[in-house]
Amino acid sequence: MQSNDFVFTGIIIKEGKRYTSLCPELDVASEGDTVDEASTNLLEAVTLYLETAIEANLPYLRPIPSDEDPRIAAPKSIIKTFRLKVDFQVKVHA
Repeated sequence: MQSNDFVFTGIIIKEGKRYTSLCPELDVASEGDTVDEASTNLLEAVTLYLETAIEANLPYLRPIPSDEDPRIAAPKSIIKTFRLKVDFQVKVHA
């Protein structure tokens, strides 16, 4: 068994009274009442997405279109950008 680290981008955007979180490389999003909650929820959503994609032998990278990426489309709306690191075990079977 080996450990793999996947590193992606996390983006937090304030929308009304809540915070939306987005991983643009995977097109996975979540939300929360605080920045920390939105970050934690995004990490959980990305982890579940990757586990499902890898177990089903599906491609996991599916970046959002550049015109929808908030870093390009609406950079002033971004509250926080951070590295999103997912570490989990990959089991290899023959």
